[in-house]
Amino acid sequence: MRINNSKVVVIGAGSVGSATASSLVTQGVCDQVMLLDINREKAYAEALDLRHSIQYLNRNVKVCCGEYKDCGDADIVVVTAAAPMKPGQTRLDMLADSKKIIKELVEPVMESGFDGIFLVITNPVDVISYYIYKLSGLPKSQVIGTGTALDTARLKCYLAELIDVDPRSVHGFCMGEHGDSQMVPWSRVMVGGKSFTDILRDNPGQLGQVHLKDIAKKTTRAGWEIIERKGSTNYGIAASTVGIIKAILNDENKVIPVSTLLDGEYGHCEVFAGVPAVLCRSGVKEVIQIRMHEDEKARFDHSVKIIKEHCDSLNVK
Repeated sequence: MRINNSKVVVIGAGSVGSATASSLVTQGVCDQVMLLDINREKAYAEALDLRHSIQYLNRNVKVCCGEYKDCGDADIVVVTAAAPMKPGQTRLDMLADSKKIIKELVEPVMESGFDGIFLVITNPVDVISYYIYKLSGLPKSQVIGTGTALDTARLKCYLAELIDVDPRSVHGFCMGEHGDSQMVPWSRVMVGGKSFTDILRDNPGQLGQVHLKDIAKKTTRAGWEIIERKGSTNYGIAASTVGIIKAILNDENKVIPVSTLLDGEYGHCEVFAGVPAVLCRSGVKEVIQIRMHEDEKARFDHSVKIIKEHCDSLNVK
C-alpha cells in the first residue's frame, strides 16, 4: 500500500517565508514543510524553532531545511525570496532585483524533477509569476501568484468594520495588479445577498460620509501603512498563501482571487493578473469571468495593461 505525503517547500526564510512556514505548521496543512534559503543557517534555525512547537500543536508536521535538489517530490513550491524593498519604491520598481533572484532559483528547482505547483509571493507578483511560468515551462494552471488574495482580505476587513459584520460575510474581490493600479468592481460587492452600494444608500445616517474611492485607496495603501511602521508585512500574506495552499491540497474547488495567466479571459492574453479563480488539486481549474460595469472594466483593463507592459519588458519567449 502506498501513502502519499504532502510536501510544501518555502523558498526564502525571511519574515514572509518564516510566517508562511509557521502558518502551515500551526494549521497542520501538510505532512512536511521544507525551508530553503541562500542563508542556510537562517533556514535551519527557523525549521528547528518550528519543530520545537510540534508538542503543542494538533498534529506532527515534519519540518526541515533543505536544498534545491530536495524539491523534486514537492507538491507546492512557495517563492518568497526577494530583495529588500527600498524607500519610495513601488512593487513594480522591484522587478529588476527580483528578476535576478528568480532566474537563479527556477532552474535548480526544475532540475530537481519538480512537477508541482509554483505559488509566487515575490513582488511584483503578477510579473514575477509570468516570468516563472515562462522559465519553468510548466502548464499555466501550475504557476499561481498570490495576486489580489490579500488585497481582497483587506477590503473585506475594512467593509466589515464599517457595518459591524464578520469579514467572511462580505463577498467581493480586488482585481488586476497587486499594486497601485488594482481596482474593485463595486457592483459585485455583496453582504448577505445585498449589494454594498445599496447598504450605503439605505443607511445615510451611519454611512453617509463613506466614499468608495476612499475605501479602495485605503485598501491599496494598506501594505505601505504596515511597512512604514514595522518594515514589512508578513502575517496577512502568510495567511492568504496558506489559504491558497489548503484549497489546492484539499482539492476544494474554492474561488480565491489569485494571479493567473489570462488566455482570452476578460479580453486579455499572455499576462498574469489578479482574478477570481477556482482552485483544485491541479492548480487553477477555471478563471471566473464576472460581469463588470463599463467603468469598472475600463479600470481593470488599465491595470492589466500596466502589468502587460512589464511582462513584455522581460523579453522571454
